[in-house]
Amino acid sequence: MAVTSEATTLWFGSLTDGRGTTSLDTSDAAEFPVTWAARSEGVAGTTTPEELLGAAHSACYSMALSHALTGAGHAPDSLQVTAAVTFQPGEGITGSHLLVNAKVPGISAETFAEFAEDAKKNCPVSAALAGVSITLEATLA
Repeated sequence: MAVTSEATTLWFGSLTDGRGTTSLDTSDAAEFPVTWAARSEGVAGTTTPEELLGAAHSACYSMALSHALTGAGHAPDSLQVTAAVTFQPGEGITGSHLLVNAKVPGISAETFAEFAEDAKKNCPVSAALAGVSITLEATLA
């Protein structure tokens, strides 16, 4: 069964002087202010499409890695995943860097690295980001 998730942005004004809010409609969990200045200059306290994309990528990757590890008999105690998504004005989204710190009992660093790389290639958000560079730093705690 397919699941469709929705978010809505309400924008006022021009790109450079305008402002908006993005709400997570499906979960009704949050509403975020958005501005071009935050996106292009890194203004604190205001989210960006790239931050939201990073949230999606880190959550998706965490689920994919957990599923693969558990299926192979290596259920993780914990996975901490940060996705740093880079935006270059005039160029667009240029990459996503996954930083993973995991506690997985009874697995070698080499085997863990193989699972981590496979999850990077195969999580659905990574597939959606196929047009940009996706890099990975994965370590066992």
